[in-house]
Amino acid sequence: MENGACEMTDKWTESAAWAIGRARRVLRLAVVSLLGAVATAVVAATDQIKLADLADLSLEELGSIDVTSVSKKPERLSDAAASIFVITGEDIRRSGATSLPEALRLAPNLQVSRVNASSYAISARGFNSTAGNKLLVLIDGRSVYTPLFSGVFWDVQDVLLEDVERIEVISGPGATLWGANAVNGVINVITRSAKDTQGGFVAPGAGNLEAGGAARYGAQLDSGGHFRVYGKYFDRQNTESADGRDERDGWNKGQMGFRADWNGASDSFTLQGDAYDGKLEQQPQGTADIAGTNLLARWSRAFADGSSIRVQGYYDQTKRDIPGLFGENLDILDLELQHSIRPLGAHEVVWGAGYRYANDSVQNRVLAFIPADRNLYWANVFVQDGIALRNNLHLTLGAKVEHNVYTGYEFLPSARIAWKPAPERLIWSAVSRAVRAPSRIDRDLIFPGISGGPDFRSEVSNTFELGYRAQPTSVISYSVTAFHSIHDHIRSVEQAPGGFVIGNGIEGHTSGIEAWGSYQATRAWRLSGGVVLLRQRLELKPDSTSLQGVSGEGNDPKHRWMLRSLYELTERHELDIIVRHVGELPDPVVPAYTAVDARLGWKADRNLELSLTLQNIFDPSHAEFGDAVATPPALPRSELGRSAYAKALWRF
Repeated sequence: MENGACEMTDKWTESAAWAIGRARRVLRLAVVSLLGAVATAVVAATDQIKLADLADLSLEELGSIDVTSVSKKPERLSDAAASIFVITGEDIRRSGATSLPEALRLAPNLQVSRVNASSYAISARGFNSTAGNKLLVLIDGRSVYTPLFSGVFWDVQDVLLEDVERIEVISGPGATLWGANAVNGVINVITRSAKDTQGGFVAPGAGNLEAGGAARYGAQLDSGGHFRVYGKYFDRQNTESADGRDERDGWNKGQMGFRADWNGASDSFTLQGDAYDGKLEQQPQGTADIAGTNLLARWSRAFADGSSIRVQGYYDQTKRDIPGLFGENLDILDLELQHSIRPLGAHEVVWGAGYRYANDSVQNRVLAFIPADRNLYWANVFVQDGIALRNNLHLTLGAKVEHNVYTGYEFLPSARIAWKPAPERLIWSAVSRAVRAPSRIDRDLIFPGISGGPDFRSEVSNTFELGYRAQPTSVISYSVTAFHSIHDHIRSVEQAPGGFVIGNGIEGHTSGIEAWGSYQATRAWRLSGGVVLLRQRLELKPDSTSLQGVSGEGNDPKHRWMLRSLYELTERHELDIIVRHVGELPDPVVPAYTAVDARLGWKADRNLELSLTLQNIFDPSHAEFGDAVATPPALPRSELGRSAYAKALWRF
């Protein structure tokens, strides 16, 4: 049976490799053809639909937002048995954020640290680093983590922020539904359908540290569907070190894309794609080139008996060339099936399967991987059963079996129970097992003095959670979660003959409390805030030979908090302020800081909106991550100074 499974896997791999090769040859032609077709439709279109202004949601409406990341089916935010925070499109607009990482600062359950002009360290519940590998990120259902190190290159992940419907941020494991690497959280970026983005806009902006602009147009297709096309570009200037030296880490990138949606009585189909190209100044290596394209198709059908099915596939191709360090060409083909079975008495079952194939080709330089070219695949099947024990008591049991080329099969179970003693209150608890599967850097790395470990195994986290969410009045809502995670087989750098090897010599635990809430003080004034208390204790196992200790696995503050005020001065004027405080990072030490940002918005008329965003108003400069005495190849620590950014958005 095992030989049969291997033969089947080989056939899948060969088929996927053929599909990758075919896709690489036609993707650019397909994107150009599609963009050309929709551009022709733009010229021919005569009915231009105005995009309505986004209205503020009440707290009751926010609690009724449907989220899908917790159980892979729509459910009200107030009923979701997880530590989930939703960033709405209106939140992003009123923040003045110009990039996806900056928009993620709005989630109190995320630690977002900007390292320099282009690099970020983003995590939930600890283990934060520029190579963080325990947070799964999806953009419209497309997973964007790289198999090179199981993390995210934040310098290439972006969307047109004006088209984001919401960002669902789950802190805590989501491996049962989303697979390996969803250890400490899931970020799910969801953009609006093409039908909801009709009409057009242009949005230029400029400031003392950044300039850019975006444009989008959407209209109806003759076939009854809807489409949109967009383009955006930005140029971010270099940061400076504490002594005023120019760090030569500037960043510029252009991106364009499209989305088309067709919706029938029971069927829906989405086709979307993006292409980007950019440059990163890197010292001492020089200017790095980044580029990529992706194409996604998704079909779903809802049946009369209440069941539904969804099939999704996408192709993602990325390139990264850092002179003197390494280069990479990565092609990914991903297929996914999900079936929701109609309620069977007290049971509501969701199951699915997926296959992901990657061809990773590395140009070995100082940083090398052996073999340089590698075919990788992941296969999975999952099932989740939601059981209504009573009208106000629900139990959810789930499990996923995932297979990868390094460690074989991984079992990822979870159990959640949710009790609503009253319509406005939810008490929930969960226990989950999640793993961070090996990446190429763990097994295949060759670097002067250090190499990947041939026996490196998956990192394991077992997590226990207890949460409470309530809206005691129409103007107050809040959520509190306590968690405890037990970690084993965490990555370490072990001594070996002739150098060092990557091993699993760290264990420990993480405990904490995360809480946030909102208060509608008046009709025109809303206050919100959040706080996270974190205690992480990692230690070397008794048989570890590591000389590095545990500092390489993250640098996190013991506490952080944020406060946000959204105030409508008049019907046309908005004043929004956010205060963020981050405690000291222990190793390497980064001093605590408090940042105050503000945005003043003016709706000059129905179609024109002007805004001015100020960052770090009361702080000349501060560092958020990195070592003050870093030596090559580590980058010097950047100081982030005051900035101002003026933006105009004209709709037509």
